[in-house]
Amino acid sequence: MAMVSIPTINVGEEIVTHGPKIYEDIKAKPGEKALITMHTVPFEGSVGLINMLTATRLIRKGYDVTFLLYGPGVLMAAGNRGFPKVGDEGFAGNLALNKQLQTIMKEGGKVVACRFAMGALYGMRESDLLEGVTAIHPLDILDCILTHQRAGALIISTWTV
Repeated sequence: MAMVSIPTINVGEEIVTHGPKIYEDIKAKPGEKALITMHTVPFEGSVGLINMLTATRLIRKGYDVTFLLYGPGVLMAAGNRGFPKVGDEGFAGNLALNKQLQTIMKEGGKVVACRFAMGALYGMRESDLLEGVTAIHPLDILDCILTHQRAGALIISTWTV
C-alpha cells in the first residue's frame, strides 16, 4: 500500500501564515462602550475565556468595557477557587478565568455579577466574588443591556448551557 509522506513540522515553524492583516486596526472613538454578557457554565467550553480575551482586547482598543455575568456565568467570578488551597492552580489553566477577569479589571474594565444567580442558584455570597467584581440586583441585568444599547455600544451576548 502506498503511503503519503510529508515533512514534520518543528517547534517554532508556522502551520499557517499569520499575516498580513486585511482589516483596519479599529480603535475606539472617545466615549465608545462595549458590553459582553456571559450566561455560560465555566470550564464547559472555551466561550467564557474567549469572551474575556475579547473584552481585554476591546479595553486595549480604548473601549469602556462592562463584562456582565449572570446565570451560571457568575461562577466565573468565584474568588475562592483553587486546589489544594485557594489560589493554588490545581491543574494548568485552573485559574485562567480568575486571572483574565483580574486583567480586565486591572486594565479598567468593569465586571458585574447578578446577585440572584449568586444566592438563589449557587449559594454564593458577595464576599465569595473576586475582589473588584460588583454584585448587582437581578433587575439591573436588563437595564445594563438597555443602557449600553441606548449608548450605541457594541454588545456581544453569549448564552450557553
